[in-house]
Amino acid sequence: QVQLVESGGGLVQAGGSLRLSCAASGRTFSSYAMGWFRQAPGKEREFVAAISRGGGITYTYHRDSVRGRFTISRDNAKNSVYLQMNSLKPDDTAVYYCAAKPSAVSGRYYLRPNEYDYWGQGTQVTVSS
Repeated sequence: QVQLVESGGGLVQAGGSLRLSCAASGRTFSSYAMGWFRQAPGKEREFVAAISRGGGITYTYHRDSVRGRFTISRDNAKNSVYLQMNSLKPDDTAVYYCAAKPSAVSGRYYLRPNEYDYWGQGTQVTVSS
């Protein structure tokens, strides 16, 4: 089992940047594929970015609306995954969640919330216009 704790959210003006962090407990962090999701008020939780498990070549995927602005990365030595968010827009306002899925397949990432087994409590990101 793994516990996830997000941090780094806050209030930022449009065009600004934030870096979200997700710290994971446990000794086997590198065996988990990780993802970032977000949920705005009145909307369903949506995929933002995903990264395959550690070891070998790491693959990433970002939703179209954030590609080129957001970057997911991981540091297995620090049991952490990050979401660097640049050129933020008001539409990016949401609670951001990180999620983990045990994965035996190198290079595979997961895009759907129901594929993930563990979730953090979320961190609020608010982008003002």
